[in-house]
Formats: sequence, C-alpha cells, structure tokens
Amino acid sequence: MTDSITDARPEPVSVFGKQYRGTSIGLLLIVSIVAFEAMSVVTAMPIVVESLDGLAYYAWPFSAFMVANLLGMVLAGELADKLGPTKPMLVGLVAFALGLLVAGTATTMVQLIVGRLVQGLGGGILIVVMYVLIGVSFPPSLHPRVFGLTAIGWVMPGLLGPVVAGSLAQHAHWRLVFLGLLPLVVLGTLLIVPGLRRAPSAAAAPGPVVTSNAYRGGTAPRWPYALLAGVGVVLLQVAGERLDPVAIPVALVGLVSVVVAVRRLLPVGVASAAAGLPAVVLMRGLAAGSFFAVDTLVPLTLSSVHGWSAVAAGLPLTFGALGWSGASWVQGRYPNLPRSVAVSTGMVAVGIASASMAVVAWVPGTAWVAFPAWIFGGIGMGLVMPSLSVLLLENSTDADRGRNSASLQISDALTSSLTIGFGGVLVAAATAGAFGMSTAIGVIDVAMVGIAVVGVLVAPRLRRRAAP
Repeated sequence: MTDSITDARPEPVSVFGKQYRGTSIGLLLIVSIVAFEAMSVVTAMPIVVESLDGLAYYAWPFSAFMVANLLGMVLAGELADKLGPTKPMLVGLVAFALGLLVAGTATTMVQLIVGRLVQGLGGGILIVVMYVLIGVSFPPSLHPRVFGLTAIGWVMPGLLGPVVAGSLAQHAHWRLVFLGLLPLVVLGTLLIVPGLRRAPSAAAAPGPVVTSNAYRGGTAPRWPYALLAGVGVVLLQVAGERLDPVAIPVALVGLVSVVVAVRRLLPVGVASAAAGLPAVVLMRGLAAGSFFAVDTLVPLTLSSVHGWSAVAAGLPLTFGALGWSGASWVQGRYPNLPRSVAVSTGMVAVGIASASMAVVAWVPGTAWVAFPAWIFGGIGMGLVMPSLSVLLLENSTDADRGRNSASLQISDALTSSLTIGFGGVLVAAATAGAFGMSTAIGVIDVAMVGIAVVGVLVAPRLRRRAAP
C-alpha cells in the first residue's frame, strides 16, 4: 500500500529537468540572441550608417525593423493558433538568421534596411511563438519559472551587449555585430527542435473555444492593421522630428492610423480596462511605455544635465538590468505569489523610479540618485513582466493563445514607441531652444509617473474574468 501511494505522488519538476532541459536552454539562448541584437545594434548603428554613407537615413533601419516586427507578431499569432508553434518558430528562426546575413553583408543603405526588415519580421514571429511554445510545452506550475528564466536572458546582453558591439564596430568591423550572432542562432535552433517535436500540432489541439474577450472583426486576417499601425507610428515620429506646420497633418494621419489599427489588433475592452485579458494587455503597454520612455533618457539626463561621460552615464542601466533579473528570479522561485499584487507593487516601483529621475533632471548634485532609482525601477519591471506573461496564459486557450500573445507584444511595442516618441519631441524642442533640456526630461519623467499610477489602479482587475 505504501508503494502504491509513493508511486502516485507527483515527482518534483524543474525547467531543467530531463523532459524540459533542451527546450529551456533553447528558449534562453534565443531570448539572449534577440536581446543582444537589440542592445548591440543601437550602439553600432552610427558607425554602420557612416560606413555606408547613409547618415541622412539614420532612422530608417530602426523604423523598418519596428514595422516588420509588428507584422511578424500578428502573423505569428494567427499561424500558431492554426498550425501549432513548430512551423512558425522555424520560420521565425530562418527569417531572423537571414536578416542578420543580409544586414551583415550590406554594401548599401538599401540592403541594410532590407536586412532589418527581415530581422524585424523574424524577431516578431519568435517573441510571440515563444509564448505559445511555453504554453503547450510546460505545465502551468512551471510557467512562472520559465518566464523568470527568459527574463534572465536579457541580463548578459544588457551588461555586455553595448560594450561588445562598440568594441567590434570600432576596433574590428561592424559586420561582426550581425554575423557573429549567426552561429548562436543555429545552436539555439538545434537545442529547441526536440522540444518543438514534442509540442502538439494544430490537429492534436482541441477545437476552437469561444472566449468572452472577443476581437473586432472575428477571425478575419489582422496583418493589414499591423502594417497600418507601423506606418502610423513612423508618421508620428516623422512629425515629431519636423517641428514645422507640415508636422500637424502628418501627426494627425499617424494618430488616426494607430487608433484604427489598435481597435482591430487588441481585444475588445482594452481601452476601458475590462477585467481579465483586456486588463492584462493594457497593463503590459502601461508598464513598458512608462519604463522604457524614462530608460532611454537616463544616459541623456546624466550626460547633458550633469556632464557625465558616456560610459558613466550608461552605468545605471546596467544596475537596472540586475534589479530586473533579480526580481524575475524571485518570481520564478515563488510561483504562488499573487500576480495582481506583484504587478501593482512593480508599478509603484516604476513610478517612484521615474519620479526620482525627474528629481535628478531638476535638482543639481543629485546625479547619484540615478543608481538606486534605476535598480528600483528594474525590480519593478522584474515583478511586472513575468507576472503579466503568466496571467496571459491563464486567460488563453489552445484556440487563441497565439492571438492573445501577439496582442500582448503589440501593446508593449506600440505604447513604448509612442511614449519614447513623445520624449523625442520634447528633447528635439529643447535642442531647438524652446526650453531647457532639464525641463524637457523632467516633464517626460513626471508624465510617465502618471502612466505608472494608472497601472496601479488597473492592477486589481487583472485576475477578474469578464462575465460571459
């Protein structure tokens, strides 16, 4: 009798247990590759465009990546729901590798932009399909640990990416920033393929399940709206850079494009923070938008306002990455931590960090505050992001996991683009002499505090499901 009871007892599982080890390592490596590419390209791009005589088109490689990234997210969500994660994951890996190859061998700006387009498409597919793969390959009890693991995948790229990329671009060749990642993509593919083989296909998944969080347009293709959203964000960026009468109609067209697209790309009820999935998707945008808008300005604050060197001004970002990874690890170790409480606590931390950076911008002699502030902000995001990922899967079924994952990433990307663009407009106006740089940066920081406060108010609605 004792033996039968012992046999029935579930064995403890780990993300690095025999069944999950290859998938976990493959996911970690792929996340690290995408993160390193994101961190390193920004550092190397000035040298890249100068060598290709394309300084006048400096923003185009970034805009091309962003538009294709949105398209890849939507396509991945639809394909993963229909076909399962295996084929879309392989397509994303091939596209990302091909983009690296095209960009790394570029001899003209046109080829570089094409490479970034293909990279963006592959990256958008990968980030969404990873959510689907986690949902079908790991039991719910392991989801917090898996998302904590993927968050840690951003740590080393955050610490080493800018340094390595800058050294390669300056002392070796900028092409290595792209081509040097290709062997890692191949290795990540080899590690993750066994896990993909075990993942259920669309044929093995249950039939469609009608959820209470419907999308406008039903099951109609959404990729045209992804393109519309990308074009709208680019138009808003162009308008912000012009600072002339033409900027007004361009900004209006961009804003209308984004609003029309968002209504089709995100679940019904996001604007009103409806309970369940809509609140989760909205919260992802609030968290990413408030944090990254300030994050991009931390080095500028310390260098322009306090006169720090470029290297010293970037150090708080490293401390923020450490805080993020530490909090994500805690999330994984304590999977029963109430998710809505973790998210509200994290948003409070982001708000305090943003307010502290406003003080750094306005008060002389407070530059040192950037270090504890951004550790605190990183801890906040480490609490928020894995929690929202877990809640997304809890609010999804096999029939809509891909579409919901795409919505989460789209909310993140669009809101971050808009808040960072808002910051860019104020910084450009300050550069033109409209007001002081410290004023511009401080206003942006305070505005992001307001967004963080909205996030705290929305957090209690994360776990409540909308009534059918």
